[in-house]
Amino acid sequence: MRPEELGREEFEEAVADALDEIPPELARVMDNVVVLVEDDPPADLPGDLLGLYEGTPLTERFDGWAAMALPDRITVFRHPTLAICADRAEVVAEVRTTVVHEIAHHFGIDDERLHALGWG
Repeated sequence: MRPEELGREEFEEAVADALDEIPPELARVMDNVVVLVEDDPPADLPGDLLGLYEGTPLTERFDGWAAMALPDRITVFRHPTLAICADRAEVVAEVRTTVVHEIAHHFGIDDERLHALGWG
């Protein structure tokens, strides 16, 4: 199967599978965050963006912080991911990397540190 033939439902399943691989001890401390799939990044962002974290990292929160806060958002972008992958296996691997990368931002890990750890 060519990646561009991977439908939205199957892509969403790949995202769900990647989330299922998050170690339980980390998943338990994720707080007030939702993970979404969109076809493309917003027009004001690079068109080749694979994922985006929007919110307040856990390292910047304080007691009582979330009382009125909207959930943090992790968005995985389908079309840019499909565009860089040669087959379904690559899509699954890239989705996993993207999910881990964006969750790391939720935990306060910046891009420089992620690149150093091999999750660029």
